[in-house]
Parts: sequence; C-alpha cells; structure tokens
Amino acid sequence: MTRIPSTSRPLSLKRRHLLAGAAAGAALLTLPAMIGRARADGPIKVAAIYTVPVEQQWVSRIHKAANAAVERGDIEYVFSENTSNNDYERVMREYAEAGHDLIIGEVFGVEDAARQVARDYPETAFLMGSSFMPKDDAPNFAVFDNYIQDASYLSGIIAGAMTKNNNIGMVGGFPIPEVNRLMHAFMAGVKETAPDAKFQVAFIGSWFDPPKAKETAFAQIDGGADILYAERFGVSDAAKEKGVLAIGNVIDTQSDYPDTVAASALWHFEPTLDHAIEMVKAGSFKAENYGVYSFMKEDGCSLAPLGTFEAKVPEEAMKLVAEREAAIRAGTFEVAINDEEPKSN
Repeated sequence: MTRIPSTSRPLSLKRRHLLAGAAAGAALLTLPAMIGRARADGPIKVAAIYTVPVEQQWVSRIHKAANAAVERGDIEYVFSENTSNNDYERVMREYAEAGHDLIIGEVFGVEDAARQVARDYPETAFLMGSSFMPKDDAPNFAVFDNYIQDASYLSGIIAGAMTKNNNIGMVGGFPIPEVNRLMHAFMAGVKETAPDAKFQVAFIGSWFDPPKAKETAFAQIDGGADILYAERFGVSDAAKEKGVLAIGNVIDTQSDYPDTVAASALWHFEPTLDHAIEMVKAGSFKAENYGVYSFMKEDGCSLAPLGTFEAKVPEEAMKLVAEREAAIRAGTFEVAINDEEPKSN
C-alpha cells in the first residue's frame, strides 16, 4: 500500500486527448459492453482517490477492504486522500495514465467529469461511489454506495428501546440518497420499539467537520434529545460530554465510547471490492450497480457487537433484532429504501 499525496506532480498525460472530439464519438460506438481483456495471474494494480482523510468513517471501510486484499496478494494498492473536487479529475487521469487496472473512489461532487475520464480510458475499470446508476456511454464505470439500511434499521430498534423521552437527534453530512436512506431506515427501526418517538434532523454541509457536528449535536441535546444518531464524527463526543447515548454509523466506535455508543450499523466493503477484483481479473468488469453487495444478505453490512451494552438493551428488543435479522438474511423481510430527505417532526 502506498499513500500518494493529492498534491503530487502530474504524470505525463500523453493520452489526455486520445478520445477527444469526433474521434471520441466514433470510439464510443465501438466500446464493448465490458472490459474484455483478462489480467495476467498475480495482483492487479488498484488506485483509490478519496476526498477526505482515510480515517473518515465511509472511506475507512473502503481502505480497510483494500488493505485486506493487499494482504491476500490480490492487489497492489496506492491511494490519494484529501483530494479536492477541483483536483479529482486530474488525479483520476494520473492513475489511469499510470496503468492501474482498477480505480476506486467517491465522485458525488464530480460525477460528470469522472464519467468523462472513464470514457477516455476504456481499458481501465472504474468503481466509484455515486448516487447515480451506470450509463451505457461509460461501460467501464460501475457504481456503488453503502446500502446498509438493513443494519441501520436494526440499530434503530435498539435506539427506540433505549430512549426515555422519545426524542432522538440525527446529525448527517449532506441530505443525499446514501445518507437519507440510512436515516429513514434507522427511524423505521426506532418506530418498532418507540412508536411515539420524535426526531430532530440536521445536516452540517460537510463530510468531515467534527467540531460542527459536535455543536449541532449539542443543540439537539438542548432540544431534549437523549439519543443521537451519529452519522458524522463529532456527534458521539457531544453525547459523551452530555451523558446521553449515541448510535454509530458505518464503523464500530463502541470501544472508544464504552458508556455512550449503544449500537452501530457497520458497512463491510469487502464483498463489493472482492467482486470487482474478480471481474477485472476475468476481463468481465462492466458498468453495473455494486450497491447490492452492501446488503446484509450479501454480508455487506451488520450490526456491531454491543460490547458494554450487551446486557443493557431490553431483552424484548434484542429478540426483535434477532428475528428481523434472520428474516432479512432469508429474504422474507425487506427494509424500505427511501432516498428522500428526512425531516424533523
């Protein structure tokens, strides 16, 4: 694994305009439906581009899965972190130009530019976090998202059983589909055990601003919240300081907040990345929705161990959690996916 600063000098981009103009249009008409060249035996070259530090919740799960693949010998891995949206396209082109087989990252703010890069490098596989679906004009550009609504719903059941005043605060980054669906699933879980619960919903306009998230959480506690949904870093710190509970998202922070974090919904990126590696090696990578590999039935998400709260959650709530999890994995119960912006009530 190699850390590449996002401000590194550009590599030669001798093919920057290879598919420009009319030539690009003609080339796109002949692109195959998948990348048809199987890779030789041995590790494939993977590069990742992150707009935040690798310690951030969402990105840390991708980073963890990539490092696991390195340890297995499946990939060679380099990455850039803290890459600004204005610089994202340049870094994508550098990695494609350097001959990486698979480029992963998140393009929520640079969607059009990222898809253009994919069109310009048709032999490179791109697997990008996106709120949009694959398109025919970029057959080598697959998308993923953390569809962990199953685990979020289960964590909500626990939150509903633990609240004393039916007032729950929720602090998110941006009201985009990948955040909205998790919040809605959590709220649905809460309603299972606390049907009269009310929610305070706020977004801080940043993916990584712990101080702002903390201050927003303080305001919700002042508004009566006794449990906080910590979609962003900083929320659990506020909960700890004020002596209320928090529900984690994407990563497990129970050991860091043993008296605060009652439950967490975990995202496991390994099934998503492992499928992409398999497809690249087979020469079968294509534009498809990898979001399904985050579902619980694909082992893409789970409820974290409760740790110090193992014996504190009411028994009836844990019985319901077990029943619902079994039904989700069996396909007999489906957690609704609602991408609309959640509102306070």
